[in-house]
Amino acid sequence: MSHFKIKTLPLAMSLAVPTLCLLCSSALAADVKTLALPAVTVSDSKLDNTAPGATRLDKAALAPRLSATSDTASLLSDIPGVSLYGAGGVSSLPAIHGLADDRLRIKVDGMDLIASCPNHMNPALSYLDPTNVGVLKVFAGITPVSAGGDSIGGTIIAESRAPEFAPAGQSMTKGELGAFYRGNITARGANVSVMHATDAFNISYSGSTSKADNYTAGADFKTYDFTGRAGHNLPRNEVGSTAYDTRNQTVGVAFKSDNHLFQAKLGFQDMPFQLYPNQRMDMLDNTQRSVNLRYAGQFDWGTLDARAYQEKVDHFMDFGADKRYWYGMGSLVAGSSVASQPCAPISSTCAAGMPMLTEGKTSGVSVKGDVTLGQHDVLRVGGEMQQYRINDWWPASGGGMYPGTFWNIRDGQRDRSAVFAEWEGRKSAQWMTLLGARYEQVSMDAGAAAGYNPAGGGNQARDANAFNARSHKTTDNNLDLTAAASYTASDNYAIEFGFAHKTRSPNVYERFTWSTWQMAALMNNFVGDGNGYFGDLALKPEQANKLSATFDWHAADGSWGFKATPYYTQVADYIDAVQWNATTNLAATAAVKDKFSVLKFVNQLARIYGLDLSGHMPLAKSAMGDFGLKGLLNYTHGSNQDTGDGLYNIMPLNAKLALTHKQGGWDNSLELLMVQAKDTVSGVRNEIKTPGYSLVNLRTSYAWKQVRLDLGVENLFDKFYYLPTGGAYTGQGTTMSNPALPNYPQWGTAVPGMGRSVYVGLNFKF
Repeated sequence: MSHFKIKTLPLAMSLAVPTLCLLCSSALAADVKTLALPAVTVSDSKLDNTAPGATRLDKAALAPRLSATSDTASLLSDIPGVSLYGAGGVSSLPAIHGLADDRLRIKVDGMDLIASCPNHMNPALSYLDPTNVGVLKVFAGITPVSAGGDSIGGTIIAESRAPEFAPAGQSMTKGELGAFYRGNITARGANVSVMHATDAFNISYSGSTSKADNYTAGADFKTYDFTGRAGHNLPRNEVGSTAYDTRNQTVGVAFKSDNHLFQAKLGFQDMPFQLYPNQRMDMLDNTQRSVNLRYAGQFDWGTLDARAYQEKVDHFMDFGADKRYWYGMGSLVAGSSVASQPCAPISSTCAAGMPMLTEGKTSGVSVKGDVTLGQHDVLRVGGEMQQYRINDWWPASGGGMYPGTFWNIRDGQRDRSAVFAEWEGRKSAQWMTLLGARYEQVSMDAGAAAGYNPAGGGNQARDANAFNARSHKTTDNNLDLTAAASYTASDNYAIEFGFAHKTRSPNVYERFTWSTWQMAALMNNFVGDGNGYFGDLALKPEQANKLSATFDWHAADGSWGFKATPYYTQVADYIDAVQWNATTNLAATAAVKDKFSVLKFVNQLARIYGLDLSGHMPLAKSAMGDFGLKGLLNYTHGSNQDTGDGLYNIMPLNAKLALTHKQGGWDNSLELLMVQAKDTVSGVRNEIKTPGYSLVNLRTSYAWKQVRLDLGVENLFDKFYYLPTGGAYTGQGTTMSNPALPNYPQWGTAVPGMGRSVYVGLNFKF
């Protein structure tokens, strides 16, 4: 793959020096429209103010990051308590206080979307391009029951831009064009949005495209360049399988009549490929189509919001360009890139790739009403229904996969129905209380399992027969409870605190995957640790009890502020894993150390506690501009109480400091990110420890009335580091041989972070 590399400090400083000089510049036009450096703001809506830790980022707050990323989840990285699981270039998985993926409720324009992939390569936020985000809301503390159930870690709500309407009797047309380039990964992309509106009608279109090559680390991290494909090597500082190509389009119409709004949106994603450095397979096609209908109305008694949606996903995985494609008779020469390929396309002794197909369909409806009870009380009531269908099958391609089709999940079903009620009361100007209850029923089922070859090896027949002999139908009756309060002592001090009992049922891959065969198990891994997994029909729902409080000191005018949020969570029936002996079909009696292994999902007891700190303050205000300081610190500790083991992928202690400057149209930031070594890990998974590191990022932007220019350097000093939550490096080589000759991927290498990258973005509004 081709790359544009910025590998010398002088070149980076050629951008850094003039940018830093801007911090001292005072010769700026007074009539230039100012875009203030965004701070994390809290919405003034009742719902956002009730939940401790509820945070809202609007379009202006997100603007400085849009040219630096194509991954919507990464926009959450400045929110206290949030970290990211590494995955594909546009599909990282957000975690709140160490709980990620399906343990969070993630809604995109009101739709509860589900990852239809055994590696969760198509999570909900991957269907929304960063440039199309209007608002991001995060409930990291005590989540109200009205903000979603079937989750234990928190709620993320992503909304695209709301429809605008013209003044009475008028019409208007507005639009936006943007483009970006990022040097390290040769990333390039563009976005366009346009809308036409009258005082009662709005029609809009938004489209975006983004494409990138593999990125390079700050130094060599491998002793080999082998990929398993003849004539294709990777430099030793290149992080294999990090390239991607994605396109998103949305068409929307909206009608407004008095206090009533009707909306309809059609969404389409075409992702030709997204490669994964911590998975043994890659996404080589993903197509999503969605329909989203909404009604919102205001009445004398309160408000009503109703929605209906449907999403269809067609997903295909196989080996990308950096991973070996032919397995079997093709010979490998240890330590070299020579790979002969004498195989026929379909053969009982040689495999041509490993095609994996998934079809997912999600349909849902929801209704929520806010009923005004007097001057100070609100009752929220509502209901939701969701129907999920999935087929996950792997056609034969030869070798050990010949001659049939492997049914990983056949006719999978996961249906949810829920009702909730929530009361918010304000007995005085100082006190607010929130009480809520939610009942949710989750029904699941799946059809018969089948291996490639019922008469073959790998325990396929044994495991399939055992699975098929049992009933697959389960029904969970789950209860969520929330009790929260806030007290405003003065203009400078407030406290929020609360308790929540949250419940989550297992996902389809945790319950219905069935094969202990190593090759099949390696395909069922949505945490990126290089191990193989299979499920358990007897899994119970996770039940979490959480205590949280937020202490808030601030200036009356908001010029400075400091928040501290301690939290404690106990999770009964936490879905963790145990190493498995496929031969005896029992839990392993002797643990495998420092190697990849096969694990089975099991219920155990977990505990998570930690502290979030955040703050901002002014430093100086003069003719040179406004200088300020922002800071963030997160600490999370997670442990398995049954085994004493650490929980997987817990972000170590980390902090971020940013020196900010605003003057006229200039908006500048010099950022220091510090991360402690990760020494507490999941032993059962042989999770890889990572050393500590610090990075410096430099960002600047200038805004005219209709044009915005963004420039920046990420990892200014080209620091080499490993991603603490990036998983195990399996981005190149013979990823389906465990081990192979040469023995790649080898256990013990974490996924490195990106080296220095210069980016530029231009946005024009009309």
